[in-house]
Amino acid sequence: MSNEIERLLERQDEAVSALFLENKGDELTDILVAALQEAFEILLEAAPAGTIH
Repeated sequence: MSNEIERLLERQDEAVSALFLENKGDELTDILVAALQEAFEILLEAAPAGTIH
């Protein structure tokens, strides 16, 4: 993994930890939902059209 990606992941971990410590569950939930939506969009783009049910 490149140093740039590693630093990005570290910053994300720090941001998530800060949200937990500040008891901001709603903001964390919003971030997680957005990440899941993006992941599903990527999967839909990568899947052949005939395999989605």
